[in-house]
Amino acid sequence: MSDRVVLHVKGRVLVGPQEVRDELWVVGGRITYRRPVGADDVRTVEGWALPGLVDAHCHVGLDQHGAVDEATSEKQALTDRDAGTLLVRDAGSPSDTRWIDDREDLPKIIRAGRHIARTRRYIRNYAHEIEPDDLVAYVAKEAVRGDGWVKLVGDWLDRESGDLGACWPRGAVEAAIAEAHRLGARVTAHCFAEDSLRDLVEAGIDCIEHATGLTDETIPLFAERGVAIVPTLVNIATFPQLAVGGEKKFPRWSDHMRRLHERRYDTVRSAYDAGIPVYVGTDAGGSLPHGLVAAEVAELVKAGIPPVEALSATAWGARSWLGRPGLEEGAEADLVVYEADPRADVRVLGAPRRVILRGRVIG
Repeated sequence: MSDRVVLHVKGRVLVGPQEVRDELWVVGGRITYRRPVGADDVRTVEGWALPGLVDAHCHVGLDQHGAVDEATSEKQALTDRDAGTLLVRDAGSPSDTRWIDDREDLPKIIRAGRHIARTRRYIRNYAHEIEPDDLVAYVAKEAVRGDGWVKLVGDWLDRESGDLGACWPRGAVEAAIAEAHRLGARVTAHCFAEDSLRDLVEAGIDCIEHATGLTDETIPLFAERGVAIVPTLVNIATFPQLAVGGEKKFPRWSDHMRRLHERRYDTVRSAYDAGIPVYVGTDAGGSLPHGLVAAEVAELVKAGIPPVEALSATAWGARSWLGRPGLEEGAEADLVVYEADPRADVRVLGAPRRVILRGRVIG
């Protein structure tokens, strides 16, 4: 679309959960609520408009085997875009995807660098695999490489115990998180189980991915410290299948994974009820396909989070948490238009009518 074309979005514009306007304009790729004068051409889009959706746990440039080529990364990003995801927090990738930043037709990415894991304690080819003495140095490296985030692997299968176990001693994570914060980066960690959570939160971590191990003892600690969670329920749905695959070799681990899965909805609802910030993330790019953001919002609703709050977890609230604008005056025009009000039925998210990225209508 030419910069001389003005886009007129009319119907219902969901500036916030309760703040609704009748229309907005896109002029020069940016949002305005002031009717432009003297436009050469005006294109109208009608429907219910939301800020571009956020997938706060996604992996562009990664599949189940490790880093992928640029053509595959492009396909992943396009799939997310067409599903309405216009902002991705890439929660760990070995690929260099900086070239995506130069593409006007691809979603914006906030990177967490490459995963940092304990030696032989994560998926092969994904992470830097190191020992605790090197953790601070690697966190410093990835803090510079990322976009204000660093990703740790907080727990994983411990072959000696045959179950999930914490990866890092308390002193190592305290020093690593302090270094990340000194460098202006926030820290998140992959955590399935219970026993790594207290150390990470008391060490000052900013977010926990998956968080299936939350308990009545740790939920108040998260709430007190304001530590966010990204539950990735569409990924947790795979736990029973994983448990079957590990049954013979690691029966304790398999049983643990089943228990975590069985209580997943109660865990998320209890976290929400306690005031813990909850955000939408799909964990796409490992074994899961991209474009699942609508399914994850529906899972949060199934867990008992009110629909408007589940929407906020991928729209207004998620953008604020990540420091990115929504449908504000002067903001870059990233929005998605739907046939009906997604606050009334979040399943509407699965069928965008129009995707508008950087002020251009896609498709």
